Amino acid sequence: MHNTLTRVQNVFGFFTSVAFAVAAGIAMSVLLSPQAPSASLELKNVQVVKGRPHYYSTKREEYAHVKFDLDADLTSLFNWNTKQLYLSITASYPSSDPSTIPPSEAVIWDAIIPSDYAPLHPNTYIHPASKAKKSAKPKKKESGKPYPAGGSPGIVRLENQKPKYQITDVSGKIAKRGNATLSLHWNVQPWVGALVWTNKNSIGRWQGLQGGEAKFDFPPLKGTEVKKDDLKTETGGERNRGSPA
Repeated sequence: MHNTLTRVQNVFGFFTSVAFAVAAGIAMSVLLSPQAPSASLELKNVQVVKGRPHYYSTKREEYAHVKFDLDADLTSLFNWNTKQLYLSITASYPSSDPSTIPPSEAVIWDAIIPSDYAPLHPNTYIHPASKAKKSAKPKKKESGKPYPAGGSPGIVRLENQKPKYQITDVSGKIAKRGNATLSLHWNVQPWVGALVWTNKNSIGRWQGLQGGEAKFDFPPLKGTEVKKDDLKTETGGERNRGSPA
């Protein structure tokens, strides 16, 4: 006859085994959910100037300011096990000495896009209203959504979007760098299971990303004719909801 403590241990062990099996089944089941992400990423404007890219910068250096258009449909990345999607746009370019220094990559914009079932967090993305609707007063139920009005999680439509972050180089010089690439990346963060990064190759029912890249060259250094307003960054509406975690 087992005592009370032994019975509690047996019940707890059985419960944890069942919970682990259920979690493993949920994590593996997402492989059956078809994915077909697509995106159109277009460079609108890039300027290279010399100054202090950040308020805490101690020296003047060259930095780049990139504006872009993004029209993405990533709704297929959201399924029953998706908690949120981390979305980012990077600019990659060759180093000043490719033979000894690897290419550089800098994030210029990012966003945390939660599913409709995820709890509210101060850092989750707020999708800006379209230019045609900015003058109109938004509906209360549509305000603060991470996707445009009438859309769903994974729909992103940005026009002439300012960057969140400037591009700097360790050498302090970035003008006239060629063969640069603007790329869309994501990280699917599930409720249970492994993180899934950007997939550009088709695997089973998961199709690779269609589009989401734009080639460009950094222009020559500009002088004082560039207005300060043209070099501002834009952190997004979510910054007003609280401090970063």
